[in-house]
Amino acid sequence: MRLLLLSRLRHEPSTADEAPCGLGMEITAQSTISALNGTSVRLSCTFNSCYKVENKQFSLNWTYQGCENCSEELFLQFRMKIVHWRLDRFGNRVEFTGNPSKNDVSFTLHQVQLEDEGTYNCYVMNPPDRHRGHARIVLRVITEVPPERDSTVAVIVGASVGGFLAVVILVLVIVKCVRRKKQQKLNTDDQKTEEEGKTDGEGNPEEGTK
Repeated sequence: MRLLLLSRLRHEPSTADEAPCGLGMEITAQSTISALNGTSVRLSCTFNSCYKVENKQFSLNWTYQGCENCSEELFLQFRMKIVHWRLDRFGNRVEFTGNPSKNDVSFTLHQVQLEDEGTYNCYVMNPPDRHRGHARIVLRVITEVPPERDSTVAVIVGASVGGFLAVVILVLVIVKCVRRKKQQKLNTDDQKTEEEGKTDGEGNPEEGTK
């Protein structure tokens, strides 16, 4: 009986075998984001896991680094529910706008300030997946919108080139038509000359007879 149970245990697949993880946790996030001072910006972070999200086991940490060698500061956490930390830095400007059940753990930062520049780290853990996902987002805060490239010159140049080509094509067509008309006229004149020659050749014998 014991041998039979051991044999069954050896051949029965485990939970991990039923749901192979492949490459494990995968995180997708934009590496660099620019935001205008005083506006709101969404720092998007999504993940891909081969296991269904269970709130009792799922965990999320958002941290902030003011510089490369600075220590990370925890400001947003998910443990059964969303928990805000470091309120002295961001106040009430951090809003969780993701949905873990849809593999989205993004947040929105309102009223962006120059001091908000830095690196934002997104850490996701979804047991029984053993791998913790990590994404790094660098936030750049700008004080004015970069001017759009002036396309007027390009439009003028393009129109000039297009107009020049149109004129060239038109001239070529006119020249071709004139040449064709001249050739047709030459062919008509040659035909008339041949017909007159034939008429004269036929008329001379009659005059000689007379």
